[in-house]
Amino acid sequence: MKNAINILIVFAGLLLGCAEKQETAKAETDCKSTYFNYSNSDDQITGGIKMIPITTPKGTFKVWTKRMGNNPKMKVLLLHGGPGGTHEFFENFDGYLPNEEIEYIYYDQLDSYYSDKPNDSTLWTTEHFVEEVEQVRKALNLDKENFYLLGQSWGGILAMEYALKYQDNLKGLIISNMMASAPEYQKYAEEVLGPQLPPEIYKEIMQMEAKEDFANPRYTELVMNYYYTEHILRKPLTEWPEFINRAFSHLNPAIYIYMQGHSEFGMTGNATLKNWDVSDRLKEIKTPTLMIGGKYDTMDPKYMEWMSTQVQHGRSLTVNSGHVSQYDDPENYFSGLIKFIKDVDNGSFQ
Repeated sequence: MKNAINILIVFAGLLLGCAEKQETAKAETDCKSTYFNYSNSDDQITGGIKMIPITTPKGTFKVWTKRMGNNPKMKVLLLHGGPGGTHEFFENFDGYLPNEEIEYIYYDQLDSYYSDKPNDSTLWTTEHFVEEVEQVRKALNLDKENFYLLGQSWGGILAMEYALKYQDNLKGLIISNMMASAPEYQKYAEEVLGPQLPPEIYKEIMQMEAKEDFANPRYTELVMNYYYTEHILRKPLTEWPEFINRAFSHLNPAIYIYMQGHSEFGMTGNATLKNWDVSDRLKEIKTPTLMIGGKYDTMDPKYMEWMSTQVQHGRSLTVNSGHVSQYDDPENYFSGLIKFIKDVDNGSFQ
């Protein structure tokens, strides 16, 4: 009888243990993150990629987007630089935002590498690109409850212009590595950054610029080795990451030169953005805004800090980087970016 009782006790214990394991497994299943769950979504079969039709006065064209993750409250649309750059400049976001379960969307603007290329300069205006972003927003169901807009470099110009027209659609705004004034950017390049180069190097570069000898391989050599490694990405060229080199190889020079110009010392010549300036309109932006600058950036970091005081609800972040802050100083860049997004989301943003 005693042995029979012991057997019953052991059997009951096994049953209880199995039940507990089943409950634990169920809890783990219930708590499983849905961040990378694309099931039952219209872009599951494409892995998050959508070619979004954009209506323009010159016809309808498609732009490339790719959703990373899934978060109904925090969705960041990434506006790349250039103009004519690509989403590839942001690829190291994959190493930081997924762990925080922040959704982000890669996007190649019209005439950029992965999107349609009508190659029509009448579409190369800030007005066109603002409306393009608005059409992308609608297609992706982004709204003031979840929509964060991050623009870097030229993308920062576009983000500011978008906010000035459509800020009621935004939950948060991030301007990364872009001043609010092209003339001030050129002044900083000419008066501060240029003279920091070795005098003989700067003199030779300026002589080639005066002759508009931008196709000269020597110009590229000097700019890349002496300027880019100090103020774009602060590493020897041999240490630049593959995704940055790939992004540069995919840059559309036609739109870049048309809007930005040939020179790397500001916007010069006939560049259409040469006189762009919204510095006196920053006060109109009421959306919570983060201004990110780099200590060694081509954009004046002090000016970037000033910009954060001009918007109605601003925050400033200056990292130890050149223009490509997200790779130059990712630890400070992403910790500041993630804190801003989460502070806005939970209502603690000051």
